[in-house]
Amino acid sequence: MNIFQELKERGLIFQTTDEEALEKALTEGKVSFYSGYDPTADSLHLGHLVPILVLRHLQLAGHKPYPLVGGATGLIGDPSFKDDERSLQSKETVEGWVQSIQKQLSRFLDFENGDNKAEMTNNFDWMGTISFIDFLRDVGKYFTINYMMSKESVKKRIETGISYTEFAYQIMQGYDFYVLNKEHNVTLQVGGSDQWGNMTAGTELIRRKEGKIAHVITVPLITDSTGKKFGKSEGNAVWLDANKTSPYEMYQFWLNVMDEDAIRFLKIFTFLSLDDIEAIRRQFEEAPHQRLAQKTLAKEVVTLVHGQEAYQEALKITEQLFAGNIQNLSADELKQGLSNVPNYAVTASDSLNIVDLLVTSGVVTSKRQAREDIQNGAIYINGHRIQELDYELSAADKIGNELTVIRRGKKKYFLLTY
Repeated sequence: MNIFQELKERGLIFQTTDEEALEKALTEGKVSFYSGYDPTADSLHLGHLVPILVLRHLQLAGHKPYPLVGGATGLIGDPSFKDDERSLQSKETVEGWVQSIQKQLSRFLDFENGDNKAEMTNNFDWMGTISFIDFLRDVGKYFTINYMMSKESVKKRIETGISYTEFAYQIMQGYDFYVLNKEHNVTLQVGGSDQWGNMTAGTELIRRKEGKIAHVITVPLITDSTGKKFGKSEGNAVWLDANKTSPYEMYQFWLNVMDEDAIRFLKIFTFLSLDDIEAIRRQFEEAPHQRLAQKTLAKEVVTLVHGQEAYQEALKITEQLFAGNIQNLSADELKQGLSNVPNYAVTASDSLNIVDLLVTSGVVTSKRQAREDIQNGAIYINGHRIQELDYELSAADKIGNELTVIRRGKKKYFLLTY
């Protein structure tokens, strides 16, 4: 199976400009390709991971990647399927985000070995030096207003209003493709399905200006089996930066995908062979309650994004919290595992009597309820059951001198911080 067919089998290809010609090019020689990432935040998220994985698949197959971070286009904003104009960021902010995203991309591609080692690019290098007049003469004259307005990403904004700044974005992205083609013989661009209009602007510019054929691959918008846009957890993006989404949180995200999605996601988000995934599918269908597919998915993606050590830590936190073994976890591990539970900052004026503190911290609503819970054995401090009404918290109850974990019943956790 060639690389193009494998990408299709994995569900990683949504649309191409010329499937037959592209498959031929990828099969018969080395193709230079790129994918662009605008710095709209200081981190990429799971929505960006799919095209990144296509880049890695292509590099492993011998092709050469030129990942691009949009230091220039990030200053403008892509209007594609956005309801409102993006807020413009300062050059200093965008430059900081560029560096962060370049660092993240370097974890997924090989920038050091072989004649197809990746080369990082930044479109500010050519956009920052071209004059407005030169850009209009050398690039703008190849695009008609009719052509630009025919793009779906623009059509959706015409009624509500679109600035010339965002209207011109497609030309800027097309120019990126042109420059990379001219300087590095890049003939393929990879991107999300919402980028089709911007990406084909590049193939059109290359055709008109240079008389060459270039290709586009779009990856599908990933949704779960209910149709919900993938990559969101409790309404928040799942970030690739460990400081924004911890390895434990990412592990839990994958561990909790629905059975109907697990095998499909293994094909999309991991580098396990299709034969290995088929073997997992057979075992999974025989015993879905063991959640082999989800566990494998969580292991593979967390290891890919954060490394083996981070995966082992996420697994440890998961297992110890499930077993209620709080004492086996460090303060940092508990902060990861319990980042979303209610917490209360204990002050010097707070009573440290267990009854009083349960009420003050909001674990229960009354002293009567606190006394009942304690006497019924429903209250745990750092995993130890407390049944004495006169129990006083002390320094010994502070894990790492930073926090105390209260558990009410089997699963309701609360954090006290100091």
